[in-house]
Amino acid sequence: MLEEISARVRENFEAKDRVREEGLKLSRQVVRDCRTATFALHGQNFKKAEKNIEEAKKALFKLDVLFEEHSDIYHAGFVEHAQQEFAEASILLDLLREEEKPETLPSPETLSIGYAAYLNGLGDVVGELRRHVLDLIRTEALEKAEVFLGIMENIHAVLMDFDYPDAITRGLRRKTDVARGLIEKTRGDLINAIQQKKLETAMRELESKLGPAPFPEEQIGPGSR
Repeated sequence: MLEEISARVRENFEAKDRVREEGLKLSRQVVRDCRTATFALHGQNFKKAEKNIEEAKKALFKLDVLFEEHSDIYHAGFVEHAQQEFAEASILLDLLREEEKPETLPSPETLSIGYAAYLNGLGDVVGELRRHVLDLIRTEALEKAEVFLGIMENIHAVLMDFDYPDAITRGLRRKTDVARGLIEKTRGDLINAIQQKKLETAMRELESKLGPAPFPEEQIGPGSR
């Protein structure tokens, strides 16, 4: 009797172990594709980013099918991590691709992922937007940089509303705190850039009014006359 029970349990565990190993491979594929897409987005290579995000979407669908009868493994954590990465890349794609109307965002339902994973992915977007703002500052696109700083602040404001235990939000509070710090740093960087730009503009205007500086008499040597 005990041997029969043991055999059934072992068979079940073996099946779960095989499913888990396959699930880990798929989740790692999602993470790789999403991070490649994020890198491509910062290089304005939207075609490559879209391709990688589509591959990640297919892998996430396979995960859903794979764990259909193994919900205990599905909620072990690695699938949710993959969903977070997918949410981050998908949201960033829409924000950077549509700079004229960056308020457009995919929903959790559109992405077919959980709410907690979506919010955590949204929190990670703040860090990627900081990187984008710094790129805009380097190219002196300060007006666009202000737009994306505003988006960062809006995301943080939304995340602040979800003051629930970590068991529900899956660590969202920590990401919200990190986002606040990144926003403060980005705001400081942008303010400094704007002030520097104003100073340079003022100096150029002053130079144009004063004209070229006269050549100092004392710098002319005795043998130059």
